[in-house]
Amino acid sequence: MKRLHFKVGIFVAIGLTIVAALMLVFSHGLSFSRPTYTILMKAETVGGLKVQAPVLLAGVQIGSVIDINLAPDGKAVVLTLKLDQNYKIHNDAKFAIDSLGLLGDQFVAIRPQANAGPLLKEKEMVSGEPPFDLQEVARASLGFIHRVDETAQRLNSAIKRIDEVVLAQSNLLSLSDTIHNFNQVSESAIQTVEQIGTLFKTNEPAISGAVSNLAHFSGQLNKLADELSETVFTNRTMMTRAMNNLENASRSVTNLLGEVEAGRGVAGALLKDREMKETLSETLSNARELAFNLNVLSSNVNNKGLWRVLWKPKATPPSPPKNK
Repeated sequence: MKRLHFKVGIFVAIGLTIVAALMLVFSHGLSFSRPTYTILMKAETVGGLKVQAPVLLAGVQIGSVIDINLAPDGKAVVLTLKLDQNYKIHNDAKFAIDSLGLLGDQFVAIRPQANAGPLLKEKEMVSGEPPFDLQEVARASLGFIHRVDETAQRLNSAIKRIDEVVLAQSNLLSLSDTIHNFNQVSESAIQTVEQIGTLFKTNEPAISGAVSNLAHFSGQLNKLADELSETVFTNRTMMTRAMNNLENASRSVTNLLGEVEAGRGVAGALLKDREMKETLSETLSNARELAFNLNVLSSNVNNKGLWRVLWKPKATPPSPPKNK
């Protein structure tokens, strides 16, 4: 009996050892038949990703997540991926944490690109995109909804102010009167335009004649300008000579005035010699007095006659006053 218990105990121990070894092997994604290699993926967050999550390449499972740890700086997470050696990944492939549906289990998705880069080596670090975070989206949506609500409130307030100010009864009546006045002004403007058109049609011959006369006058002005230009061009030599003569005459007058100012010549002597100047002044004064006397004599001859001017009657003395 003791021997049987001993054999059963050995069998159970061997079975437990085998089960523990299998659990250890499968927990690290190992396989007895296929070799594997390890890739490190760095991401901002893992969301709900767990150890033993599958790694899918274009939808095909090629490995699993065997470890999740914080990066040394504590700002990211490093995932250890155990991949099948038969599946080679190029370094231009994109790694991302995805999920099955909106709320399904999460996994690591590998999306091949051009496969132009070199193959990933053992324990090479790659960057991964973080998973879709529904809570972050909800927070952003709450902020957006809050801004929409504030915008709706401001719009409602603006509509209310428009309704109170712009659409008030008095403003609507004023607007109606303005539109009515504008219609009247438009009708008056149309009538004025029609009257102007009628005036132009009625006086079309006169307007045409005036325009023709204006054109003829303009032609004559052009002709006169041409003739004047031709005359100036033809007599340019004579005009130049006349201008030179005028300039010489002006220079001579200037010289003459300079000589007079300097006391040279007869006029200069008259102006500079004080005695001659006083004699000339006295002569002019006597001449003015003689002219005045001649003027008085002529007036008396015209009024009294020549005889009465030459013969002056004796003055009779005044008679003495009578005694009363």
